[in-house]
Amino acid sequence: MYNYQGNPNITVFDHPLLKHKITLMRNKNTGTNEFRQMVEEIAMLMGFEALKDLPLEDIEVETPIETCMSPVIAGKKLVIVPILRAGLGMVGGMLRLVPTAKVGHIGLYRDPETHEPHEYYCKLPSYIDERLIVVTDPMLATGGSGVAAVNFIKEHGGKHIKFLSIIAAPEGIETLAAAHPDIEIYCAQVDRELNSHAYICPGLGDAGDRIFGTK
Repeated sequence: MYNYQGNPNITVFDHPLLKHKITLMRNKNTGTNEFRQMVEEIAMLMGFEALKDLPLEDIEVETPIETCMSPVIAGKKLVIVPILRAGLGMVGGMLRLVPTAKVGHIGLYRDPETHEPHEYYCKLPSYIDERLIVVTDPMLATGGSGVAAVNFIKEHGGKHIKFLSIIAAPEGIETLAAAHPDIEIYCAQVDRELNSHAYICPGLGDAGDRIFGTK
C-alpha cells in the first residue's frame, strides 16, 4: 500500500491477494459469476483498510464471564453510495464488513461521443452530512463520473467522503483529486492509460457488462 505520487489522500494497494484476483478479472474468459464474486471480494479487502479510521465509542456489554466496556462504531452509520450500475457490484463486499450501513444510489451514464457523465438518478440517506460516505465504482477512467458523483453528494450536504475503485487510469485519479482534493481515493490497481474510447488499458473491459452479464 502506498500513496500515489506522494499524495496522502490517494492510496494504491499492493496486496498479493488483490493482485491475484485482478489478474483473474482481466481474463476475458472469466465468467460472470466468478467475475462478480471477485469484485465483491476485492471490495471487502479494500474496505477493511479504507475503514480503519471509523470512530468508536464504548458501550457496556455482559460477557459470559463479566460485564465490561467494549467499543462499537460511533455516531451515524456508514453510507455506501455505488455509482450505477457497475458500482453495485462492490456493495455486497462492503456490506459484509458493515451490515448496518445505509446504501444510497447515484445513476450516471456516459455520453458515447463526448464521454461526459449525465445524471439520471440520485437518492441518498437522511443525515448525509453526519455520515462517512463511501462511493464505489470499479473503474476510475476519465474521472468524470467520479467528479460528478462527489459533486452531487456535496450538494446534498455530504462532507466526509471516500472513493473506492478497483482499477484506475492515471488520468482519472488526477482529475478526481484535482476537483476534490479533500476526499480520500483508494485504488487496487493503477493501469497504464486511457485509449481513444476512454477505456482503461489494459483494464478488464466494461465492468458493468461483466458483472451483470450484459453487452
